[in-house]
Amino acid sequence: MRIPAHSVCTAIRDDIVSGVYARGARLTEEQLARRYGVSRVPVREALRTLESEGFVVTRRHAGAHVAEPTVQEAADLLDMRSLLEPLGAARAAQRRTDAHLKVLRGLVRLGQERARSGRGEDLAALGGWFHETLAQASGSPPLTTLLTQLRHKIAWMYALDPAERPAESWAEHGAIVDAVARRDAERARALTALHVERAAPLYRLKQADRPRVRVSQHAVNSPGPRN
Repeated sequence: MRIPAHSVCTAIRDDIVSGVYARGARLTEEQLARRYGVSRVPVREALRTLESEGFVVTRRHAGAHVAEPTVQEAADLLDMRSLLEPLGAARAAQRRTDAHLKVLRGLVRLGQERARSGRGEDLAALGGWFHETLAQASGSPPLTTLLTQLRHKIAWMYALDPAERPAESWAEHGAIVDAVARRDAERARALTALHVERAAPLYRLKQADRPRVRVSQHAVNSPGPRN
């Protein structure tokens, strides 16, 4: 059975973002094929995709390596988020479906419940799902793709400190959803811009780590879910 290149791409990207492959680490087709239990063909395709996304660079006579963004490039990611997420929220207010709205309200309810009860271990994941759903509700595949890539790159470059007042953060999420529900694009844009601005101080640059690859694990074609 041929493993789709996009599955291999997702697996490699996840490992880059989580630090399994350090910035600057060499990525050989043979090593990656062995690690993920696939042939070299989908690995080659995945590396091309990851290079187009900015996670991988190909050096002449040296092959593929994990990219090494500068501090300025990392700062630009947060600036891009401050521009694109409000645009996505405005589009979501104009184009969202009832299904999007149901998911967004469910996530806000879960986030608020956990914030009030002090169970903060799930809040980061819930926040990621919220913003992913909001991007999908924009009804713009190019914008959704850009926002998804942006979230991956920010998670790669930055650690996110827990919010000091998580209940307030989730109240902001709730206000954004209310604006989206009313199809008030300008209010959704303004509230999202304010939310992104307030969250910016919680991001801190990660330090580059050494690679910690174990070839025998993480096969793409093995049974069981991937987190």
